[in-house]
Amino acid sequence: MKHIVKQVEPPAFSEWKALANEDWQPDYAHLSGEIKRVLKEALMSEQGHICCYCERRLIDDDSHIEHFRPQSNPTVDPLDYYNLLCSCQNQIKKGEPRHCGNLKNGWFDSHLLVSPLDPGCENRFAFTGDGSIRAAADPDKAASKTIEKLGLDIPKLNALRAQAIEPFLDDELSHEEMRAFISGYLRKDTLGHFSEFWTTIRYLFGDLIVA
Repeated sequence: MKHIVKQVEPPAFSEWKALANEDWQPDYAHLSGEIKRVLKEALMSEQGHICCYCERRLIDDDSHIEHFRPQSNPTVDPLDYYNLLCSCQNQIKKGEPRHCGNLKNGWFDSHLLVSPLDPGCENRFAFTGDGSIRAAADPDKAASKTIEKLGLDIPKLNALRAQAIEPFLDDELSHEEMRAFISGYLRKDTLGHFSEFWTTIRYLFGDLIVA
């Protein structure tokens, strides 16, 4: 889970909400078209186009706007930009395991759900070379429950993390080549994209670029 630094909400979204009057009030159910597209693109951009929870690459037609605090909670403003994230998985294909926002659904516990908006969230999770994930500290009930409720340890995600790790295990890379490889992986590319499973690679190999 990579820390997300929220930016100012897109002007088009602010202007749409400002159209509220006695006859019409903006609500999430009626958010659609260009305004929703602009909003989602802003969320994807501030996350470096990786999922707010598992850090898979975000694809427009296989991702959705995620309410961190569920909009089913009557105290939550469904249009509060600072509660909105972008999670992978849109419509679940038959046989595909649910995870991240789709698995979390309406569950929320402020004491047991680690937030990607928390600057310390990246240090709450640990990884192994086979792609497995666990709480970095024992005990850390919130990190463990977050892994469970988001499905971050399902075989599919473990396998994808293992694939991301594999190129870094090449014994033929020199120390300098490895440092350059890691540094490049952890930088945003020219499109403003982070590499998938950024936190996994930083946890396992990040010390090599400061050694």
